[in-house]
Amino acid sequence: MVLSAALAGFLPGANAAPAGIGPSFKGPLGLQLYSLRDQFKKDVPGTLDKVRDLGFQYVELAGTYGLKDDEFKAMLQARGLKPIASHFPFERYRDDVEGIAREAKFFGLEYAGCAWIPHNDPFDEKTCREAIAVFNKAGEALAKHGLKFFYHTHGYEFQPHGKGTLFDMMMKETKPQFVAYEMDVFWVAHAGQDPVKLLKKYPGRWQLTHLKGMKDSTPTGLLTGHSDVSNDVPLGEGKIDYRPFLRAAPKAGVKWHFIEDESPLVEEQIPKSLRYLERVKW
Repeated sequence: MVLSAALAGFLPGANAAPAGIGPSFKGPLGLQLYSLRDQFKKDVPGTLDKVRDLGFQYVELAGTYGLKDDEFKAMLQARGLKPIASHFPFERYRDDVEGIAREAKFFGLEYAGCAWIPHNDPFDEKTCREAIAVFNKAGEALAKHGLKFFYHTHGYEFQPHGKGTLFDMMMKETKPQFVAYEMDVFWVAHAGQDPVKLLKKYPGRWQLTHLKGMKDSTPTGLLTGHSDVSNDVPLGEGKIDYRPFLRAAPKAGVKWHFIEDESPLVEEQIPKSLRYLERVKW
């Protein structure tokens, strides 16, 4: 991957702002390492070198790619990469929340999150209520360890329910002191929802985001939580206008942004997303 001149200025040791920071967007910004899952399968240290060389200082974890926790942590530290959050399976929040707490504290995380609720389509009220109970209990347990639990939206939660959606019920019945949320802007838009309106509707609840662009031809209004990974495009391209979202995020209480790009072209697209964030103005 050839780095642009703009990105080259963010290599370690350079006297410059962190990658992705510009005149309007101030971050803080990290990378969800799952974006490079295929690269990690082949070369963990080399892939972490790429993350560092792109100028990232913060990361969100999704496993350790076959390495022991202490080995992976040492590799992160050697490259100056600080893990802020990680995703863990729903079943572990239900059955092994203390184990999650130990792992999260070992890596020095601030947040531990869940990105998928196991369910049969369509997502229904019974499953949602069961998840709410797990989230409230897990969030309270993690809080005792100084950790914050979050749930990552995937789109299927927006099934109609009463005068709103199951997601509205989830927001209402999860306890704010124990349960935060991570808005994946792609998945919210995929479900036909307005990310900016959701930020404003639930201020203080959205503490993290996933930023990814959506190809113009991607169908929306779907409640599946599934989309071909080729529909991920760089920020600033496709059908999502990120300017109003990024402008509204700080006022809504968002504390962390993470680029997540699941495209096969991820190594080409991450630098483009960084350039967009460095240049976008509002």
